Amino acid sequence: MSQDKPHQNLAIIGHVDHGKSTLVGRLLFETGSVPEHVIEQYREEAEEKGKGGFEFAYVMDNLAEERERGVTIDIAHQEFDTDQYYFTIVDCPGHRDFVKNMITGASQADNAVLVVAADDGVAPQTREHVFLARTLGINELIVAINKMDIVDYEQDTYEDVVDEVKQLLKQVRFGTEDASFIPISAFEGDNIAEESDNTDWYDGPTLLQSLNDLPESEPPTDAPLRLPIQDVYTISGIGTVPVGRLETGEMRPGDNVSFQPSDVGGEVKTIEMHHEEVDYAGPGDNVGFNVRGVGKDDIRRGDVCGPADDPPTVAETFQAQVVVMQHPSVITAGYTPVFHAHTAQVACTIESLDQKLDPSSGEVDEENPDFIKSGDAAIVTVRPQKPLSIEPSSEIPELGSFAIRDMGQTIAAGKVLDVQER
Repeated sequence: MSQDKPHQNLAIIGHVDHGKSTLVGRLLFETGSVPEHVIEQYREEAEEKGKGGFEFAYVMDNLAEERERGVTIDIAHQEFDTDQYYFTIVDCPGHRDFVKNMITGASQADNAVLVVAADDGVAPQTREHVFLARTLGINELIVAINKMDIVDYEQDTYEDVVDEVKQLLKQVRFGTEDASFIPISAFEGDNIAEESDNTDWYDGPTLLQSLNDLPESEPPTDAPLRLPIQDVYTISGIGTVPVGRLETGEMRPGDNVSFQPSDVGGEVKTIEMHHEEVDYAGPGDNVGFNVRGVGKDDIRRGDVCGPADDPPTVAETFQAQVVVMQHPSVITAGYTPVFHAHTAQVACTIESLDQKLDPSSGEVDEENPDFIKSGDAAIVTVRPQKPLSIEPSSEIPELGSFAIRDMGQTIAAGKVLDVQER
């Protein structure tokens, strides 16, 4: 991987079975990140299992369990180079029960490719993923209208799906001028790396050209260090090693850090990245690190690591803007679902409904409404049931967004406006 190019995290989002994994496999293949013989091997394996045509998907879904189920479960990270950037793909699972992975996954991306199957159009998860991408601060969307081979490369079908997606983008206030639309077949390779003769009516860029044209993202190095902990390991010879991804700021050996809300800290001894010791880590880096005096039982997943002199904020209560995606009835004050913010999952009570907003304009519709329901946007006050480290999205957007889950589904997503500290 050439580290001298600017880096982008790219989320691949969309409904299950719309071809995300196949597209990712195809991108890795077309950019030379996966050699031909590996694809051949996957092809044979796919055919043996009666899943011919899944070979590109297999590149991503290389966990045995995923192959057997034919479903993407974990968030796999893969890298590939274009002329302009080196990309890390965050392949976001499409299945219902994996939406919370999608939340922690999409929040790590700068830009996203939304995959919509031409023969199916906008599906329930398409809606949900677009919505989450919008709430979690993804700015540019490339919309890949996939499976064009199944609809005989019909221009009319393509245009119908494009209109449908544009309607959806308008509903969640995603600027359609910030979205580009490309007719593709991930399976056949149309308009991925090279223009396809099958879509002679389309004169726009290929998918790889669109990726090259994405704006460069500014790494948030000037913000204070914020590193949500994903796991804590004990490694012989080193000791306790928390693992996570730097969302903002920088880390060096010798830094004094604090973990919140566990409220322990110490000096960073070593930092490891890709099994090598490094003397610096910046935004977007996935690291393991060892902190003097911090034991395995002192910290846990969901803690956030920051500088000792500017520790992560712990909320007593916080005010947030939420949008309700789906709820079988209505949401009133006193409702206590689970909030998923960065790597933390904490039950939180919605103490008060402060304002109902017009979701299309963002203007205040009603003060202190009695309830909110699916499709509503509102400003609410929230009280975590146990300590939660979270930041105002205006200050540290990377730690200012969350999803709300209940009954096995994502019912709302939101961003933090203001935090009353503990």
